[in-house]
Amino acid sequence: MAGLISTFGTPGKACFVLQVILCALLAAGFLLFLLSGVFTNFNIGNLAGCVLCGGGLLLTVFHKRAWEIVRQMQGNAIGRAVLAGIVTFFIVCIVTGIIISVLMIRAADRNIPDCGTIIVLGCRVKENGPSLMLQKRIEAAYKYLAENENAVCIASGGQGADEPMTEAAAIKNALVEMGIDPERIIEEDRSENTFQNIRNSLEIMDGRGLPRRAVIVTSEFHQLRAHILASKQGLEAGAISSATNIFLLPSYWIREWFGVVHEIVIGRK
Repeated sequence: MAGLISTFGTPGKACFVLQVILCALLAAGFLLFLLSGVFTNFNIGNLAGCVLCGGGLLLTVFHKRAWEIVRQMQGNAIGRAVLAGIVTFFIVCIVTGIIISVLMIRAADRNIPDCGTIIVLGCRVKENGPSLMLQKRIEAAYKYLAENENAVCIASGGQGADEPMTEAAAIKNALVEMGIDPERIIEEDRSENTFQNIRNSLEIMDGRGLPRRAVIVTSEFHQLRAHILASKQGLEAGAISSATNIFLLPSYWIREWFGVVHEIVIGRK
């Protein structure tokens, strides 16, 4: 702060510069979450990001009015209780987000078990082929299959209302075009969500007498939830993580916070 004061002349001017910088960062964050939703699909991650950045921007711009409201609320018991509840809520959210993020980072680099089966979790298929996120998963699966010639692949994912084919077919077609023997790829084309991806893939593995050990190929942000669902269903799973476009990662990362909490608190067993 002393450096800022010496640079900008007065404490008031230094605070104003900090306010402008904070406003710029929050506005950039708001646009990032908004545009990522516009160019993909809006989800709870986009919404939460927009609310957090937009709310922070408003509080920064109208900080004097916000402090007046806080002082007024501190003047009575109900107001103090409300303030305490708001502060507690945000502290819990921040701590939860940090803990889940650490677990997500660890899960993305989970050890690969000694097995010969990989499960590629599906993602959106566009009219012109796999989405960028699905293509990254396919490339990660290809690398493993090319290095492990005895491994088999379960391509998992059904067909959404806006998809031209099943996600499983898109995965298989792409891997075959890249040189993988189609006999090594098993299509699981009934799944509509991650729980079903794991459940239906396990049915295939059990039906073929394969050990309940697999490597899950999916995006880095998705590995923790996939691991939780796999563990609930008795699947020992390692992780091969594909990278997500940095422009989209914040929205999907925050969305996973909600998904992980749901699976831990009220998810299916």
